Amino acid sequence: MRYARRESRVPARHLGLPPMHAYLTLVRSILESGTWQDNRTGIRSISIPGAAMRFDLARGFPAITTRRLPFKSAVGELIGFLRAARSAADFRALGCKVWDQNANENAAWLANPYRLGPDWLGEIYGYQWRHWPAYKLLDPARSEQVDDARARGYEVLGEVDVDGEPQVLLYKAIDQLRQCLDTIVARPTDRRILFHAWNCAELDQMALPPCHLLYQFLPNATSRELSLCLYVRSNDVGLGAPFNLCEAAALLSLVARLTGYAPRWLSYFIGDAHIYENQLEMLHEQLSREPYEAPALVISDRVPAMAETGRYEPEWLDRVEPDDFRLDNYRFHPPLTAPMAV
Repeated sequence: MRYARRESRVPARHLGLPPMHAYLTLVRSILESGTWQDNRTGIRSISIPGAAMRFDLARGFPAITTRRLPFKSAVGELIGFLRAARSAADFRALGCKVWDQNANENAAWLANPYRLGPDWLGEIYGYQWRHWPAYKLLDPARSEQVDDARARGYEVLGEVDVDGEPQVLLYKAIDQLRQCLDTIVARPTDRRILFHAWNCAELDQMALPPCHLLYQFLPNATSRELSLCLYVRSNDVGLGAPFNLCEAAALLSLVARLTGYAPRWLSYFIGDAHIYENQLEMLHEQLSREPYEAPALVISDRVPAMAETGRYEPEWLDRVEPDDFRLDNYRFHPPLTAPMAV
């Protein structure tokens, strides 16, 4: 039997609770069912394994409203990632100081031989996003393979011995994020549009191994909507999650603009979702506050929208500035602060 397909679209005003209820529900769940554990920071945390939040960007931008979101700092960090920044000084120049402690006050990193001096962070997030170090070992007798790799931008570094057999070593820096945009435009039905920052070979060369480490874009060529799934291996829910949500939603909105889509669903998955003991007062106060409606993200008109211009201009990944992003109608409760565990 065939069933007629009926499509419906629910008006945004009927879609239920404000987006930040998902965040507050997660906070409450951790406090009610989590387990206290010790961790590398020396500050106890209460945590649960496996958590998720989902936000509909058609309803607004998922900015926390039960306290003030440091929006400009979050956007500055995102732009630092887009520029593959490896120094806390570069982030500070963009209005973001969150890397200062990890660069200059983390005892383990200060003693790390890969730290090059004050403010140095190593091969963190954005460097992996935009300059992923890709190597190939190929049999020199298979010249067709070597030729194919060179045609795709690999450089021959030389010949090395591997278990007594000669191999050709090739290298290429891959711009994973740019590849995602290219694929969204060229092959929107592809289910492999993702990038990540978990480079096992370089984890010891980073001030902090990546927490938000896997991003997958999901275009819907029929509805012209673009969604994003983000996996975070370990998340400081009190301070980190609102920051990371802001960055992910801003990134999704920017990529959608540059590829001709409307940003839609942001799905946020956490491996270890935890709250530090010294953040409890801040979070209990937030739970007592009623969240406001979500604000709207506005991206400057100078950043081209492919849906309007018909032109694909991915080079704007490198041109955007913090002032190209703003929140409209952002209402929030009085500020609250808590220390960051390093």
